[in-house]
Amino acid sequence: MVLRQVLLAASSSDRVESVVRTTPLTARYVAGEGADQAVAAAAGVVADGLLVSLDHLGGEARDAAQAARAVEAHLGLLDGLARRGVAKGADISLRLSGLGLRFDEKLAKDNAARVCQAAEEAGAGVTLDAEEAPLAEAALRLHSQLLEEHSSVGVEIQSSWRRAEEYCRSLASARVRLSRGLIGGPAPVSYQEPEDVDRSYVRCLKALMTAGGYLTVATHDRRLVEIASALAVLNEREPGGFEYQMAYGVRRPEQRRLAHDGARVRVRIPYGADWYAQLTRRVAERPANLTLLARSLVGR
Repeated sequence: MVLRQVLLAASSSDRVESVVRTTPLTARYVAGEGADQAVAAAAGVVADGLLVSLDHLGGEARDAAQAARAVEAHLGLLDGLARRGVAKGADISLRLSGLGLRFDEKLAKDNAARVCQAAEEAGAGVTLDAEEAPLAEAALRLHSQLLEEHSSVGVEIQSSWRRAEEYCRSLASARVRLSRGLIGGPAPVSYQEPEDVDRSYVRCLKALMTAGGYLTVATHDRRLVEIASALAVLNEREPGGFEYQMAYGVRRPEQRRLAHDGARVRVRIPYGADWYAQLTRRVAERPANLTLLARSLVGR
């Protein structure tokens, strides 16, 4: 818990950020700050036979103008992917706080709809990301509304949310990305211990694997990957009926192994001006990620 608090403090430290920005972390785990860099990274991943999910790290919108700029950033990304010939099959991770969800739910819905429409035209998908438990209910409402006109839009559920299993059961026929999420959110709505988050993840896996929707298993945890694989066999899931997702630059041999075994593997590529805070918060959600990052560096 102490290490997690230190890492979270580091996410807002200008001094620590200035040091980290001089390390190889940017190039190895973040595509860069611009859409062109993200598109180039996506093209490289696709060339290796893997799928991609693009995650724009632009920070939270505090007014309509900032939300509008976030929309334009996503539209520019889609245009770049299309011009490079890698838009089809790609997925755009849409952070709803960047589209105005905290201050205007309708505005966020309208902004998300613009990105969904552009993604459909480019042959790409969109997955809504609530980011934290307090925004989950609003995100699910938006997802339900967007499905009326954009049938392929997906939504992320985090097993750190206390109601995660309930949400998964309500999304039985939907496209769901299941992640662990941040640990230590507001206690009334979030689990506080890693073991509880993992148990929740397994319960959610069971609920989603037995349902008819499309599941993205977003984790690097070998135990959870093995459980997901076993549940897929038990529920007679075809390889094309679900996928694994791992982060850019992390456990690349495992990504290639899963793909070689016939699984669909998607690589989540983060990019944008807010990459530093996002990277440190992701490490903080599970301090063991520090070891994972270190091993990835050695294994390159």
